[in-house]
Amino acid sequence: MKAGFNFFAALVAAVLIVLGASIFTVDQRQHAIVFQLGEVRDVIAEPGLYLKWPMIQNVRYFDKRILTLDSVEPERFITSEKKNVLVDSFVKWRIVDPKLYYISVAGDEARARTRLAQTVNAGLREEFGKRTVHDVVSGERDKIMEQMREKADLDARKIGVQIVDVRVKRVDLPSEVSESVYRRMEAERKRVANELRSQGSAEAEKIRADADKQREVIVAEAYRDAQKVKGEGDAKAASIYAQAFGQNPEFYSFYRSLEAYRNSFKTKSDVLVVEPNSDFFKYMKSGGRGGEKSAK
Repeated sequence: MKAGFNFFAALVAAVLIVLGASIFTVDQRQHAIVFQLGEVRDVIAEPGLYLKWPMIQNVRYFDKRILTLDSVEPERFITSEKKNVLVDSFVKWRIVDPKLYYISVAGDEARARTRLAQTVNAGLREEFGKRTVHDVVSGERDKIMEQMREKADLDARKIGVQIVDVRVKRVDLPSEVSESVYRRMEAERKRVANELRSQGSAEAEKIRADADKQREVIVAEAYRDAQKVKGEGDAKAASIYAQAFGQNPEFYSFYRSLEAYRNSFKTKSDVLVVEPNSDFFKYMKSGGRGGEKSAK
């Protein structure tokens, strides 16, 4: 009885081993290829639990998710202007035909990456060679990436791969070119600054000349008005003097002589050299004679 139990246990164990070797699962993130004696027997894309012949069939899994191919170092390309640019890019790809993928690159992801990198590199080199630095930096950057994705996808389909996207992360000039570009930009900025300063100086001179002209006009007009007012005042004063002279010529003459005496002898140091019998001393002499007659 013990021998029968051992046989039954061994049979159960053998069945479990065979069953374990016959069952395999496919994850939703994977493709599975079933091989029979080294040949592709079936391709499984749906997740679930599956059976295979043990010892005869084997299974290989391939990632169904979107993968990233990122360049380690920026690649150097030449534009239509014969200028070097450093381009840093990446590619998004995924396996869509596991059987063709296995036949083309033996299911080796490294070989697939090398093939895709060569395809994208050649396409970018061709696209950059048609355009200027300005175009590849900003002008037609989106257009380049879309065309590059379409071209790369056509070639990638030959190995069972779909190119989801091609992106240029950065476009830089080499250090030796950057220095010359920066110097040229600096010279251009200085030229513009000098031109603006010249225009500002010319405008300042124009404004200053206009202000000086306006000042001269205002001063001339003010002088003209002042002279006009002064002339009117002198005329009015002369009219008043004439009226006073007409009313009493002797008093007017006397008053004018007093004004002349006052202006001639403002200080003690004033000296006037005239003849004693001059008309200037007319009223002084009269006043003196009058004084003598009074004294007598």
